[in-house]
Amino acid sequence: MTPQTHHPAVDKWVVALTVMFGTFIVVMDISVVNVALPHMMGRFSTTMSAITWVATAYAIAGIILTTLAGWLSALIGRKRLYLLSYALFTVGSILCGCSQTFTQMIIFRIIQGIGGGALIPLSQAILRESFPEEEQGMAMAVYSMGVVLAPAIGPILGGWLTDDYGWPWIFFINVPVCVVGLFFVSAYVHDPPYLRRGVARIDWIGIVLLSLILTTLQIVLERGQENNWFQSSWITTMTVLTLAAILVLIWWELRAPHPVLDIRLLKNLPLSTGSLIGLVFGLGLFGSTFILPQFTQELLGYPALESGLVLAPRAMTLLLCLPLVGWIYQYVDARLLILFGLGIVFWSMLELSHLSLHCGFWNLVPTLMLMGTGMPFVFVTLSTITLSTVERSRMTEATSIFTLCRNVGGNIGYALIATVIARQQQVHHVQLAAHVSDTNPLFVSAYQQATGALVAHGANPAQVPQLVMSLVDRMINSQARMMAYNDASLILAVLFLLTIPLVFILPSRRSRRRVAARA
Repeated sequence: MTPQTHHPAVDKWVVALTVMFGTFIVVMDISVVNVALPHMMGRFSTTMSAITWVATAYAIAGIILTTLAGWLSALIGRKRLYLLSYALFTVGSILCGCSQTFTQMIIFRIIQGIGGGALIPLSQAILRESFPEEEQGMAMAVYSMGVVLAPAIGPILGGWLTDDYGWPWIFFINVPVCVVGLFFVSAYVHDPPYLRRGVARIDWIGIVLLSLILTTLQIVLERGQENNWFQSSWITTMTVLTLAAILVLIWWELRAPHPVLDIRLLKNLPLSTGSLIGLVFGLGLFGSTFILPQFTQELLGYPALESGLVLAPRAMTLLLCLPLVGWIYQYVDARLLILFGLGIVFWSMLELSHLSLHCGFWNLVPTLMLMGTGMPFVFVTLSTITLSTVERSRMTEATSIFTLCRNVGGNIGYALIATVIARQQQVHHVQLAAHVSDTNPLFVSAYQQATGALVAHGANPAQVPQLVMSLVDRMINSQARMMAYNDASLILAVLFLLTIPLVFILPSRRSRRRVAARA
């Protein structure tokens, strides 16, 4: 059942822009920090493996609070939670920029993550309640500007601030935006009268289990590849602990009278199906955001800012298509829009699986614009249809589950892509090295030409064989890395393709209208 829409005391578009700011700044902070990690490594005199905890600590704290957002909003009130989270995120940002030691940075990033984690599901719930059914698509389009554009803009902004002003400014830049956001939330956002209030009993066991699961899962995904996954005893132990805790949490939350995570909501088929598709979409979105800057920096030699600018065509196309999709949603079955978007994204990922070391920025532009066209059709429409049959009094809990699935999908995406690239590079290196043989006429001819060229330029004849083989090995490594990136893009394309059958489980436009009519 869907209760009557909550009509805010102020214009709904003011509310939409207000909560979009919070979503944008929190999501962008993930990608903007990743660009600056190498600079922080030098500042804190630590290793690359250790410095990634700056991102991991934020992700763990954020994902825990994302899941607890519905329960906390009932405990202290949604507007109060929103303001408290905003303020904590602002304080955390200031402290991160002022960090003098690596330990301080980790602690302050946890504070920042705790503040930012709840803002995303709260923003989505507020938007869903502020717009009537016929305008839900446009509402989600505004929300999507924060969620989808932020990962694309983050590397650009992070590269510019880090190169020109220093890494602390990637945190200080949050402060004026947060101050404006706090003012607007305080003035224009209000709790609806039907919002569930009060918690009769605190589910401490659920909170502990949930925190344990999300922490260990994040650590496994972040550290699995560098520790050879299940060849490492501690990664295996953490994985078993995560799975066991998940089973215990499900059993406990189904029995608890006031669960911190209401798993019963997953009986709602559109919510559970849409959350599963959202997990795959998050995997693809963040996976592709990881691939492109890494590819351009490692193999094409782009600096940080230019590698971030590679994502600009996708971001611009997204910006143009988001309101268009919100408008089309009023007239076309949402499932058709999702299918169209998945097809376009599949096509673009398939194109990215045929890159070469000779491609440049303008070779990537058409493919990225194609991807930017398809993504809004998936994200805007999926967000809207997934929550379309959820009671508005349970909207915050439902958006927490949907957001959790997308975030977990993004974390899996990073881990999957890193693993695929590392493993496939080894496979392709072996395959290519097999052709380096005296029995291969093409190699013999190339070897003789390279030898002649080096001697002609004055190289020591005794060192020429070693120089030629060193050059060959470098070429093999580059080609193997390139082929591994292509494999990763192909896997993402196949994953998008496999979600298509799930779309037909989602409710049609007619069935959603019947639900609304019964409310």
